[in-house]
Amino acid sequence: MADLHNLLTDIDGVSVGHATDLGLGSGVTAIVFDAPAIASGLVLGGAPGGRDTALLDPAMTVEAVDALVLSGGSAFGLDAAGGVQAGLREAGRGLQVGTTRVPIVPQAILMDLLNGGDKDWGRHSPYREMGYEAFRAARKGAFALGTVGAGTGATTATAKGGLGSSSAVSASGHRIAALVAVNALGSATVGEGPHFWAAPFEREEEFGGLGLPPSFGPADTAMRLKGVNVTATTLGMVVTDATLTKAQAHRLSVMAHGGFSRALLPAHLPFDGDTVFAASTGARPLRDFADFLELCHLATVVTARAIGRGVYEATALPFEGAQASWRDRHGTIG
Repeated sequence: MADLHNLLTDIDGVSVGHATDLGLGSGVTAIVFDAPAIASGLVLGGAPGGRDTALLDPAMTVEAVDALVLSGGSAFGLDAAGGVQAGLREAGRGLQVGTTRVPIVPQAILMDLLNGGDKDWGRHSPYREMGYEAFRAARKGAFALGTVGAGTGATTATAKGGLGSSSAVSASGHRIAALVAVNALGSATVGEGPHFWAAPFEREEEFGGLGLPPSFGPADTAMRLKGVNVTATTLGMVVTDATLTKAQAHRLSVMAHGGFSRALLPAHLPFDGDTVFAASTGARPLRDFADFLELCHLATVVTARAIGRGVYEATALPFEGAQASWRDRHGTIG
């Protein structure tokens, strides 16, 4: 892994771009594939918002996508996919339909309308233009984490949420990586302390290297929510270079939700819209079924790690009353 960035862009053929507005307290992240990628997904939260997510069902006809979008803004944020679609259309990308091309851009949104940012944007929301900006900014290689893109306005029950990513390589050399915007109704940390639920999966102190606390009491596992009437939503994706069918991609999204359950307490609540996309660039065929089983395992692991990293890397929004970040609360620990 020494030559990798521990990011989603460790998968060849994947670019990531952000649009971030700190005053708005929101943003957009676009994930653009060099070539259409086999994709599926799964919603397990009770309050989801998405665009073109139905086509990701393995039973549906369209198998590949040109890009995926994660955005703040709740339902207003669904305009962001239109901006990404516009950029792809300018580039001549999209599913051939007769004499025209239709870019396929599924999207999921999170709720960040009540985080204190200035949401008085007038008649039209800014998210379509932010989607276009994120598309134009999409690059390979290193990209920012924390309070950027779709993680800009994210919060959790105990500390500022944010955008996280991680990657891994299987025993047979397949790469898999996750990207998560952590906006959970629950908590990524144990009780009120600095330890992350994802600690058993951490690599190279990517979110502080604290491990788990030496013991657990009732207060550590008690339910912590950021509000009863506040919708939330953690959004994520896993991408691999392995050659997968759409049904296999769907199974990766199922396994990635296991990462939500291992890194957030609680996850998948009625007011979360927890959604995971999964995609395959198809660059490396699987040797056998055991290869796929390992990718399923790693989908859980990289997702949990990305959640811990998203909270660890976040910084507070720059206005009064904004939620404190993990670093604000715990200083230089880790």
